[in-house]
Amino acid sequence: MTYAVIRLRGKHDLRRDVEDTLKMLHLTRQNHCVIVPQDPTYTGMLKVVKDFVTWGEVDEQTLAKALLRRGRAVGDKPIDDAFVKSHSQYKSVWDLSQAVAKGEARIKDVTDLRPVLRLHPPVKGLRAVKRGFNDGGDLGYRGKAINQLIERMLFEAGAKDAQ
Repeated sequence: MTYAVIRLRGKHDLRRDVEDTLKMLHLTRQNHCVIVPQDPTYTGMLKVVKDFVTWGEVDEQTLAKALLRRGRAVGDKPIDDAFVKSHSQYKSVWDLSQAVAKGEARIKDVTDLRPVLRLHPPVKGLRAVKRGFNDGGDLGYRGKAINQLIERMLFEAGAKDAQ
C-alpha cells in the first residue's frame, strides 16, 4: 500500500524537527502532495508532522488522474504516457499508478519526474486545519477518504467536469 500525503498548514512557527521532516518529505508549501510507501520509516515521519499534514491510502484511479493532471517532469513540463514509457519500465501512467498504489514501485523509479504534485486548494474548502480528521477537522490520518480530498483538489477553475 501507498500513502498520499498532503500539507495543509503553512510555514509559520514550526519546530525544528517538524520543519526538517517536512523538508525530507518534500512538503515545502501548502497543498503540496507526495506519494510515499507505507513502511515504518515514513510512518514515524508522518507522526512527527501529523499536525500539519493529512494522509491516507491512495487508490490507482485517483493516483493516475493526479499524475496526468498535476505530475510534472523536470523543467515543469506535463507528463503523459510517452514520457513514462521513455523514462521508466512502465508503459503508461496507468501501469505506473497501479504499481505504485500496490507498493511494488515508487514515484522516483521514473527518472526526471518531480516528487511533488502541486495541487489546487480543495473545492468547497476544508473543515478545520487545527483539528484532527476524526474530531471534525482535516489533519492526520484519514484512510481512503484521502481520495475524495485529492479529487476536490484536482479541480481547475473553468473546467466543466466538476461537481
